[in-house]
Amino acid sequence: MSDFYMNTVQLFATTLVGPQPLPVPKSAKSFADLYDGLALGVYSALRTFAHEKFLCLQEHIERTKRSMALLGWDYQLDEKLLRQTLHQICSAYPGAEMRVRFDVLAEPADLLGCDSRLLVALMPFLPPPPELYEQGVAVGFAHDLARKRPLVKAAKFAHRRRRRYPIGQSGVYEYLMVDENGRLLEGTGTNFYAVRDGIVYTAGKGVLEGITRKIVLDLLPEINVPLRLQAVTEQDISALDEAFLSGSSRAVLPVISIAGQQIGNGRPGVIGRRLLMAYNDFVARSIKTAIDN
Repeated sequence: MSDFYMNTVQLFATTLVGPQPLPVPKSAKSFADLYDGLALGVYSALRTFAHEKFLCLQEHIERTKRSMALLGWDYQLDEKLLRQTLHQICSAYPGAEMRVRFDVLAEPADLLGCDSRLLVALMPFLPPPPELYEQGVAVGFAHDLARKRPLVKAAKFAHRRRRRYPIGQSGVYEYLMVDENGRLLEGTGTNFYAVRDGIVYTAGKGVLEGITRKIVLDLLPEINVPLRLQAVTEQDISALDEAFLSGSSRAVLPVISIAGQQIGNGRPGVIGRRLLMAYNDFVARSIKTAIDN
């Protein structure tokens, strides 16, 4: 096995003859560091389970296709080739679990010496520490950040929000985007939910179609929790009983304060805990390898 495959940060171009390893900067610490200078397009990011298995890979692929269609692209995503590439490189990855990102570039990656537009990157996956689920996290506001086209999973937005709102600084785990009417839409890299009087509220429009969000919306009726696709506002924060985030790398993560305002009793709530248990059960029965989906 080449030294490249022993590195924990990897980047590949998909080709008809197999994955083509691409140069990786030694200083790379995030996916954004791998794509500097490239014509960014659309992407999807997820994690593996049991080393090389995925959750809802087909949904990630379909969302990527919808994003391209909304941009008016005529590029045809070779799903079979993508799946084969994912299976091959994830099976060979030296770490236990990994974060995976696949990009369809706006133009071929000539800068990296290849003519492919479909790239796949791998990095180690480190789940949020258990204490974040036990104690909850604080979130702030990103009032000056918004998705121009919420249904397009755009790489430029991901790179911009990472540089402007890095996670974990000043004790703030995530930042929520707010519309002109003060409605809390979503996090910069997550979906957001609020609970009041036993009802879960989350924005029904103006947000990204999160894959984990869809799972959450499907699971809530199964655990007998009512749902309203309606965003709460900044003025509602003091009346909330609990709140949580969802995302492919975070599952369901409780929120205990928003912009310094305590949520409920300041501890993770029962609905979020029940939902996380249901989510983990769903994962256990749903994960598959890329070529088995």
